[in-house]
Amino acid sequence: MKKYLVIAAIFCFGTAFSQQKQVRRAAVAFLNVENLWDTIPSADYIDGTLPRSNPKFHRSVPVDSLKYLETTEDYKGEWSDDLLIGKKVIRKQFLSEDFTVNSPKRWGTKYYNQKLANEAKVISELGRQYTNDNPAICGLIEVENRQVIEDLIKQPALAKSNYGIVHFNSYDARGIDVAIIYQKGRFSVLDSYKKEIKIYDENGKREYTRDIVIAIGLLDGEKVGIFMNHWPSRRGGEAISLAKRNTAATVLKNEMDKVTAENPGIKLFAMGDYNDDPVSPSLKKHLAAVGDPSELSDKTPYYNLMYKLYKAGVASLAYRDAPNLFDQIIVSRNLYSPEKLTPTYSIYKAEIYAPAYLVNKEGQWKGYPLRSWDGDRFTGGYSDHFPAVSVIQKEFVKK
Repeated sequence: MKKYLVIAAIFCFGTAFSQQKQVRRAAVAFLNVENLWDTIPSADYIDGTLPRSNPKFHRSVPVDSLKYLETTEDYKGEWSDDLLIGKKVIRKQFLSEDFTVNSPKRWGTKYYNQKLANEAKVISELGRQYTNDNPAICGLIEVENRQVIEDLIKQPALAKSNYGIVHFNSYDARGIDVAIIYQKGRFSVLDSYKKEIKIYDENGKREYTRDIVIAIGLLDGEKVGIFMNHWPSRRGGEAISLAKRNTAATVLKNEMDKVTAENPGIKLFAMGDYNDDPVSPSLKKHLAAVGDPSELSDKTPYYNLMYKLYKAGVASLAYRDAPNLFDQIIVSRNLYSPEKLTPTYSIYKAEIYAPAYLVNKEGQWKGYPLRSWDGDRFTGGYSDHFPAVSVIQKEFVKK
């Protein structure tokens, strides 16, 4: 496995000089924070009397507060925002006691604070050696709720960047979500929402997975769309579960096409843990993400920045002892330019970030990502995935 893992550096937002031209760069990155859970047993409370855009429409609340919350019924139906409009209901989480001080994980404040510091350290280093700044936009995978994100961006390594949050609770069976944090001084959100992915098992029963979280806004004055993904896993085997990821790919493509049609000229970033490699049918066929700029066209307008890295043997994790590059960033074709420097943002490079401290140095998992968990034991590590980053740049005209 070790030979597949590439130690790479990445770039973030900053100012540099190239051939006497002033250059502005921004990193759009993401990190799987591997089960970032707080220490409080939680449940979901859905208040369908509120607008769906309100974070309180579907929120995580402490279990011991449930007795104070109004409910309209003991809901037994399918979990979907559309079906819960007008209702006030509670959805229990089967992992609610898993990350607590009395669980086998002994998950208390000390470990939680260490976990927060670890994840903030990784995020803060994404490009720091080049720009002395944090990422302009960073996606997060495997967060429990909005509160853990609030706690994360208050960490000393991130607080000075004044991050905002885009987050919506999903109906994922384990209660995990995806989110986006962004520097408020660089990115202003015009719209944010989520797209549900409806998948079913072999008996036609609904299975619940993570939503796609979307943020549309202005990055240094340019309109961009961020699509944050965590597709269905390969549980049960790659072939058996493939149809679920194909469904996710179709939902993503339809939404990217729709946003492009409604916002001519918008630049799109679709990123996350796809639980598939760049060559898998979900990404190659159903999303139609190409691996080389020469393949870009009106019918295939999305470019997978990690395709060439995958072909070169780069991995972001090991699944069942095999190297995989599940963590990918896919962009719209108007972000590609053969010119090194353009008046508006275009792709400069893409990397998997794997400095030595993120790599396990010994034992059975030598060469793998240094993950936070070994069963119920907190290792003090960081993640079971390496983060992925895209770097965009443009000529900067100082006003």
